[in-house]
Amino acid sequence: MLRAEARPRDCGKDLPHLRRYAKCMQERRSEIRMLCADMVEASWTEPTGKPRRMTALLEDISPSGACLQLDAAVPLGVMLHWKSPKQTFTGRVRYCVYREIGYFVGVEFGPKSRWSRRTYKPQHLLDLQKLVDLAHK
Repeated sequence: MLRAEARPRDCGKDLPHLRRYAKCMQERRSEIRMLCADMVEASWTEPTGKPRRMTALLEDISPSGACLQLDAAVPLGVMLHWKSPKQTFTGRVRYCVYREIGYFVGVEFGPKSRWSRRTYKPQHLLDLQKLVDLAHK
């Protein structure tokens, strides 16, 4: 778990801090991330109680979490949801970083939302580990 001071306070607007934070985020998951691209309808409730909903681009996914790109910042710690035809995903927002094209939001899935290819295959899915294995053959 990251210490509180390691999280960006302004969702990634401090570039030197963002670079240190982004490096740390790359090393957080124990599973291999699958690069993907799929449009999902994400929803969450703001700390003020206001419900929010917007289209998001699913950037990567693993059994324990995902990264989505959105047009607005999502507060740390809120529960974010989206549905696929066979599964509803629910997870806690662990980071929100602004990069040139939008806000990248990391979600850690709850135990009932773990991802598998059997229940949800994003429209575009790339397994980098398979590419590396093929390159070494």
